[in-house]
Amino acid sequence: MPELLHVAIIIAVHAALVGIGAWLIVIDARTHRLPNRIVLPMGASLLVLVGIEALAAGDASALIRGLAGLVILGGFYAVLHIAGGGVGGGDVKLAAVIGIILGWHGWQPLIIGAAAAFVLGAVYALGLMALRRAQRSTRIAFGPWMIVGAVVGIAMG
Repeated sequence: MPELLHVAIIIAVHAALVGIGAWLIVIDARTHRLPNRIVLPMGASLLVLVGIEALAAGDASALIRGLAGLVILGGFYAVLHIAGGGVGGGDVKLAAVIGIILGWHGWQPLIIGAAAAFVLGAVYALGLMALRRAQRSTRIAFGPWMIVGAVVGIAMG
């Protein structure tokens, strides 16, 4: 695969995670919503980019990992949502999108990124509770921690 195309795809995927991710962090922190009009096109765009890379490289392994990440992480969040674990539908869709990115990077980033979201979210919630700014029943936006967790997964994986 031409190196320039590979670099362009890497930049586009990471720019989407950081740029659109930052936008989603602000929206979710303010409204506790992750709008479909942002999350779904982001997921579709990432699938196209990862697919183009697979075709250009003649190697579908990263694409298959990305699709597996979509199913694994999105499925895990869907189970939490159905079980009433405090995870909203927007979180499920964002998890699927993040699963594409993390799976594309590899299994280790997928595991680290998924775990980091829960660890960071828990530390934040415990900090708020320690400062008496939240209780166990306080709703906390989880999308920001999912996005930050994904960045941690990519950086550490």
